[in-house]
Amino acid sequence: MQADSQTDRVIVGREASALATDEQYIRNAIDLARDAAKRNEVPIGAVIVRDGTIIAAATNRTVRDQDPTAHAELLAIREASSKLDRWRLDDCTLYVTIEPCAMCAGAIVLSRIRRVVFGAWDEKAGMAGSVGDLLRHPRLNHRPEVRAGVLADECAGLVENFFRAQRATSD
Repeated sequence: MQADSQTDRVIVGREASALATDEQYIRNAIDLARDAAKRNEVPIGAVIVRDGTIIAAATNRTVRDQDPTAHAELLAIREASSKLDRWRLDDCTLYVTIEPCAMCAGAIVLSRIRRVVFGAWDEKAGMAGSVGDLLRHPRLNHRPEVRAGVLADECAGLVENFFRAQRATSD
């Protein structure tokens, strides 16, 4: 891409840098998701970043905890809130391998997370644009910035391979 001015070059450079940063944190979430799959949990990983540092990391634990609300995003939000000793996470970014569901999107809005970056779209339950868009609903008092599709194929592959293996063992 050719830029016409110095300002354009700086913006393009910043975008490339932001994408590289987003990819790195999504890779951290992917590593967590792989660990979850080894424990027979749906392979979803989430990290919360503040000032360039991961302050919380979690995977789905619904099977281990026998808790349908033990999604990676919720667990990471709880950990970050505990570490910061506050419920407002308005200076944090959540990175997650798959588009948040309605429950997680609600928690994201309520915790005032500034930015959400996710990998794969979830056509069955995603609430950041697939099924609906709770994160950017115009009537809500908080709407985080959303970046979708970061390393989407790799993130989607983790979930697809997990469920393919689950179906094969149940036959």
